[in-house]
Amino acid sequence: MTARIGVVTFPGSLDDRDTQRAIRLAGAEPVALWHKDKDLKQVDAVVLPGGFSYGDYLRAGAISRFSPVMETVIAQAKAGMPVLGICNGFQVLTEAHLLPGAMLGNNHLHFICRDQKLRVENAGTSWTADYASGQEIHIPLKNMDGRYVADERTLDMLEAEGRVVFRYVVGGEATDGCGNPNGSLRDIAGITNEAGNVVGLMPHPEHAVEPLVGSGRTDGLPFFTSILKKLVTA
Repeated sequence: MTARIGVVTFPGSLDDRDTQRAIRLAGAEPVALWHKDKDLKQVDAVVLPGGFSYGDYLRAGAISRFSPVMETVIAQAKAGMPVLGICNGFQVLTEAHLLPGAMLGNNHLHFICRDQKLRVENAGTSWTADYASGQEIHIPLKNMDGRYVADERTLDMLEAEGRVVFRYVVGGEATDGCGNPNGSLRDIAGITNEAGNVVGLMPHPEHAVEPLVGSGRTDGLPFFTSILKKLVTA
């Protein structure tokens, strides 16, 4: 049976179609989910895609967190369903308290769009099993509110429990995509919940799944093959 992965569309979502395509390329069936519909259509996992839901009014992700679909997503995530939040989706996950911390405006106060180098810190989540810990990858990044922050106690907890999933590589040249692009504390680019089924990150893996488009790399495809293998073997 083909795994079904839902992709939620909020008003202002930009990358829902790209995410559906990435899921299809990985071999799963993408299922479009509408923000006003609580029914998840019996999907096996959910992706909250990038964009500017509700125009980022009030605070990025703050309004989407109260969309009817999120009531079901939150309940299912707590019950173990795999959920991935990309960029705006990561912001929604923090607003929904499925992941700790918050996303603030970039420290340089500018929108940034570039190919970003990341280091995989945790290859044990539902969405990262096809990577290797310590692996360095290039994933497109585009955000205005991408600065991850949390109090020191939360940051120490994430570090101690191995819940930092991706970190910005800062030890190289900016022309190679290195450097902290938004001022995120401890160079954090993505985190997971305690169970490892909920992951959020700022860069966009759905834009790096085909060699002829996007970044010209396929470094983002393992996100979607990882969850497919997880669902097939579950």
